[in-house]
Amino acid sequence: MNEISKKIKNIVAEIFDADVAVDVTVAPEGQKVDGQQAEFATNVCMKLAGILKMNPREVAEQIMARLRADDSFGFDVEIAGPGFLNFIAQDEYWKHNLAEMVADFDKNISCDEYSGKTVICEFSDPNPFKVLHVGHLYTSLVGDSISRLVEFAGGKVVRANFGGDVGLHVAKNMYAILRVKGEKSADEFVKEKKAESYAKQAEFLGNCYVEGTRAYEDDDSARKEITELNAILFEIAAAAEDKKWEDKKTQEIATLYWWGRSTSYEYFKEFYAKIGLKFDKYYPESTVAERGLEEVRAHVGDVYKKSDGAIVFEGEPFGLHTRVFINKEGLPTYETKDVGLIFTKWDDYKFDCSIVITGNEQLDYMKVVLKSVEQYAPQLVERTTHLTHGMVRLPGNEKMGSRKGNFIKAVDVLDEVEALVGRSAASEDVTLGAIKYAFLKYKIGGNIEFDAKESVSTTGNSGVYLQYSAVRAKKILAGIEKDSGAEISAGEKIAKGNGGNWKLSEHEKKLIRKLEQYKNVLAEAVGDLTPHKLAGYLFETAQEFSRFYENVKVAGSEFETERVGIVQVYLHVMEHGLGLLGIEIPEEM
Repeated sequence: MNEISKKIKNIVAEIFDADVAVDVTVAPEGQKVDGQQAEFATNVCMKLAGILKMNPREVAEQIMARLRADDSFGFDVEIAGPGFLNFIAQDEYWKHNLAEMVADFDKNISCDEYSGKTVICEFSDPNPFKVLHVGHLYTSLVGDSISRLVEFAGGKVVRANFGGDVGLHVAKNMYAILRVKGEKSADEFVKEKKAESYAKQAEFLGNCYVEGTRAYEDDDSARKEITELNAILFEIAAAAEDKKWEDKKTQEIATLYWWGRSTSYEYFKEFYAKIGLKFDKYYPESTVAERGLEEVRAHVGDVYKKSDGAIVFEGEPFGLHTRVFINKEGLPTYETKDVGLIFTKWDDYKFDCSIVITGNEQLDYMKVVLKSVEQYAPQLVERTTHLTHGMVRLPGNEKMGSRKGNFIKAVDVLDEVEALVGRSAASEDVTLGAIKYAFLKYKIGGNIEFDAKESVSTTGNSGVYLQYSAVRAKKILAGIEKDSGAEISAGEKIAKGNGGNWKLSEHEKKLIRKLEQYKNVLAEAVGDLTPHKLAGYLFETAQEFSRFYENVKVAGSEFETERVGIVQVYLHVMEHGLGLLGIEIPEEM
């Protein structure tokens, strides 16, 4: 479409000395060229007719004459109706493009949008002392896929993970742990807990958070104790892990705190390894809080204001709302920690772009944080992109939350899909492929519904269907290579088309045309940071390949080598595209 548009634009400039936008679209059903369904169409002649005060059909005839006289133009063209131009590509055009993709696939899909740039992609962001839920799984998969898109486009990506290792949620957790521990010493209690798996320890911590939250909301004395614990924990987190505290109670709390924090991070890493994800940098909130306090305190008066003993940013002049950055106790809130994170990331990496992925509920919050920083460090905000996503629900499930303990654990999603897939050599790849595609096929922003049974369907819009389609392509190629006893090479023969006798069938044309779209789809997915566009394209392409497979003979046909080229490019597209979604193709299914 870009090629047709560019050619017509040049002709219009030469013939009519006019500059007009040329929109080329997929032709509506029923539009014909030489009796065949047209592939592309444009209404530029109608637009020009109004400008030039000419009959649109007369304009169309002049443009068509020039196009038909151009031997380098690979499309047949006809006029329809009052002056529409319809196009269909000639066989040689599709064969030439296919030959180029076979000869150098990587060159034909290259994208350099992030070449030479350092990009921090921050996502997942679970809080220690809690259990990973399905929302963390979703944002982890989205963040990893976006990171892969940026890496494909030449960027150096730092996968970063930010988590709340201090704050009220930790104090609530610690309140419950102290009660469960009872008369045991912290050392004895921790020793017993360490004998359990990281997942079991994390589940215990998650349950303690639920109990601590309930106590904080229902019991005034508990609320007071938790508030006091919060201040102590900030002091503990700011000190070295091996510091010995003179006060026995503080030492007990410190022992429990460092055990809970280290266990949480080991549990996170263990789970991330299961889904094929590794973070380059972990930023616990305690490591950036002081940096945030420095920035906020330095700008009290010109950016931040004192209010009833606290420090706030008044967002109303910017159409936002006021938020507290330092509370009455002098402690940094989440807002100040996020300020510290922005500057710490800059100190560490001097990033060209910082992509932050959170849930939709953080949208207004982040607007306030970024607006405040924009007043004194606008260059950092200009380089920051905040993406948000919706909630993950199971069919008919109510809204989930870790406070109530009614969330779906991330590991439960893996276990449920694995149970449906069954045990085999390829089960891990198929399980992860099913889950990743089920999440990534949705546009980022809205809520999504995860249906485990739908995710493993072999016929619907699923990762399993795409994996199976790619395995089918592998088997076609492997069978032909085995029979021929040599590696297949199709590029030059495709270009020649078996002496010009290879006439492309409708199914061959449609699949080649779909494969040719891959570069543009990639560029769009990279530019918009939208994995779902890539997922949707792969599904449509797999459907087109299925129709090709059912209607076109490859092995043993007169045009075996040429058609092998189509299958080769299809497999390249699936391997590359699924790879950007973090999905592996099994050897067998």
